[in-house]
Amino acid sequence: MELLKSYTQTKSTYIFWLVTGIILVAFNLRPAITSLGPLVGMIQEDVGLAHWSTGLLMSLPLLVFSIMSPIVPKLANRLTNEVTLLIGLFTLLIGIGLRSIPMTFFLFTGTLFIGVGIAVGNVLLPAIAKDKFPQHFGLMTSVYSTSMGLFASLASGVSVPLADGMHLGWQGALIVWGIPVVLAILVWAFLFKYNHGSQTDIKRLSSKSNQIWRSPLAWQIAIFMGFQSFLFYVTISWLPEILHSQGMSMEKAGWLLSIAQIVGLPFSFFIPVIAGRIQSQNWIAFLLSLCSIIGYGGLLLGSSYPVLIVSIIFIGMALGGIFPLSLTFIGLRTKNASQAAELSGMAQSTGYILAAAGPFFIGYLFDQTHLWTVPLSALILVSLIVMVFGMLAGRNRHV
Repeated sequence: MELLKSYTQTKSTYIFWLVTGIILVAFNLRPAITSLGPLVGMIQEDVGLAHWSTGLLMSLPLLVFSIMSPIVPKLANRLTNEVTLLIGLFTLLIGIGLRSIPMTFFLFTGTLFIGVGIAVGNVLLPAIAKDKFPQHFGLMTSVYSTSMGLFASLASGVSVPLADGMHLGWQGALIVWGIPVVLAILVWAFLFKYNHGSQTDIKRLSSKSNQIWRSPLAWQIAIFMGFQSFLFYVTISWLPEILHSQGMSMEKAGWLLSIAQIVGLPFSFFIPVIAGRIQSQNWIAFLLSLCSIIGYGGLLLGSSYPVLIVSIIFIGMALGGIFPLSLTFIGLRTKNASQAAELSGMAQSTGYILAAAGPFFIGYLFDQTHLWTVPLSALILVSLIVMVFGMLAGRNRHV
């Protein structure tokens, strides 16, 4: 009886720290990127970056994500998910430190390391959630996707107050985000004392990993994730400018971008929970994509303040729900953790190529027309593509 009681306590302690570890990793998957944008002006002035160099600095992590995402599952096959995740966290910490050195070389090298570290977490969190919580995958996806969104918004908002209000400068404001990385490393190092691994026979599965790239369902999920990433990063990059062209001040436009992200937080939490409890998620994909169409359509057709507000709310609902739905598909459409890691790597590789291209493409359309009509029409078309492939991916099948 005492032995059983001790085992139960040990298991409960392990689950508590495992959930804590997953949340801490999620905290670290966006701040190192979203904290940079508000500080770009200070960095340019201090380091002397040209505008094109600054653009490259902002896009570099996304390009690294697309390259690293298919590689991460292969590393995990050799080292286990947990060891690979720890390596990714250490890489992220090194990158944050290097990027805080006010020299162009270290700025770009640190950003490169940051991209590698975040890519590891991006790919492995769905696989770890699938491995450790196969019966509660939807709930765990809700928890960590909401954590990601919350800290992403927080990092954007507090970067300038940290740099100016607390007199840390841009270097201090960036290096602050190494603190949650250290906490995540400590928790995952602590988790090594528990031997509760349940990864499937990796050698047997790794030989079949290339089959993911030949699966029509895997490509449907990858295209869905890719174009929703396209919508997200285009919105983050250009929504303030679109609103400014409608007569709104840039300060107010920036706040409305934050509101769009805040509106999406409840959807980030509830969509995976709902999706995990039903067999087919195609109607969820349809409704979220419809919100996206209504939102961008409102920006295209309306110029009054109430119409713009309603449009932003619909965009926030769509983007807040579509991203966690794409992560949920990774778990629901696979049979085990190794397969989930392979699909995660494939889908995120495709996704971040489109994400990196999106802001440039939409900016190019605007440069050619000097109006937001064509770019917004393109976003409506992309939303239709997301709807079609989301409904295909939402059918109750496995890769």
